[in-house]
Amino acid sequence: MRLSLSVLLVTLALCCYEANAVVCPDVITDLSQYLLLPEPIYKITLEKYDPPPELIQAKMTVKACSDQISFAHRWLIAKALEKILVKCGI
Repeated sequence: MRLSLSVLLVTLALCCYEANAVVCPDVITDLSQYLLLPEPIYKITLEKYDPPPELIQAKMTVKACSDQISFAHRWLIAKALEKILVKCGI
């Protein structure tokens, strides 16, 4: 690893030690919608952020892959994420 990268990492660790893991509510909403909504409805919810079309297409490609997981398992993943957020005080 280059010295400059090492110095940067150490500086960030020393200066940003008080950083916390508070998550924006929109991130939580988007993640749960990503896991649980069907593709056409999720695409509509993405468009409210007005991203470029290629970004929407990329996210929909990934969603098509993750939608191959059964809905029951996706629900379990969402519930596990909820428990993590509750434990973290969010």
